[in-house]
Amino acid sequence: MDVILNRKSIRKYKDIKISDEIVEDLLKAGMAAPSAGNEQPWEYIVLRDKELMEKITKVHPYSQMLLNTDVAIVVCGDETKEKYKGFWVQDCSASTQNILLTAEDKGLGAVWLGVYPIADRVKVIQEILNLPINVIPLSIIPVGYPDEERKAVDRFDKSRIHFDKW
Repeated sequence: MDVILNRKSIRKYKDIKISDEIVEDLLKAGMAAPSAGNEQPWEYIVLRDKELMEKITKVHPYSQMLLNTDVAIVVCGDETKEKYKGFWVQDCSASTQNILLTAEDKGLGAVWLGVYPIADRVKVIQEILNLPINVIPLSIIPVGYPDEERKAVDRFDKSRIHFDKW
């Protein structure tokens, strides 16, 4: 529960390299997510190339932190791996959340940058990353050692809980 309740969006990072081993752990966590029909439609692009990250900042208005991180993970869904049409979005969302929680567990900071379903962002990021047409970028997760102090927000709200019926 601590990892879940302490997770927060971190957008400022120290200039410290993230090891390949940590990146692999983040990806293992992403791939451990549940998926509809166990289809596992995810594909990942690990970004370390600053030129590519800078290109993304020109098309994604909330991605400026990419300029100050060592690594980012792009979570994509491969539509050809779908057993159940459209569920790749849920599957890749669960994968994204697993990566965010694992980053928190490892003392890292991360933030979810939404790409899909904004068509212009999807198309340009597909082009920048040379993705096949059937591979749709869902999210970008910049990851780094936090260079800001943020408190987790208690979002529990009993008024949103309903039993049996509305």
